[in-house]
Amino acid sequence: MRKYETIYIVQPDLGEEDIKALSEKVQEVITGMKGDCRRLEDWGSRKLAYPVKKQTRGRYFYLNFEGDPALIAELERRLRLDDRVLRYQSVKLDKELQAPAPVVEKPVAEEAAAEPAAETATAGSAE
Repeated sequence: MRKYETIYIVQPDLGEEDIKALSEKVQEVITGMKGDCRRLEDWGSRKLAYPVKKQTRGRYFYLNFEGDPALIAELERRLRLDDRVLRYQSVKLDKELQAPAPVVEKPVAEEAAAEPAAETATAGSAE
């Protein structure tokens, strides 16, 4: 099974019952297609970068889960058909996330010793 993240934005004026019903519907799709819902977070209401369906604000939800590509297709189909959802985006996560290698800085003493050698090399080649 692959790991996925989905962020979806719903209308900001929805009641708690509507939000709970939508969240349950999303989780039912995942469990119905033999997926595993790891995390569902409510990120709250935020201002959108540009108006979407005449809305300037939206309520963001973050969903982390495991499943098959067929699960993603079905989840996105259901989100697309729901009028309460403004936008959604799903992303497949890498199996292993690697942090970038730390940058190693040279000590100041080594840099000062390397500079005069560079100056003599350029002075000798100019003559």
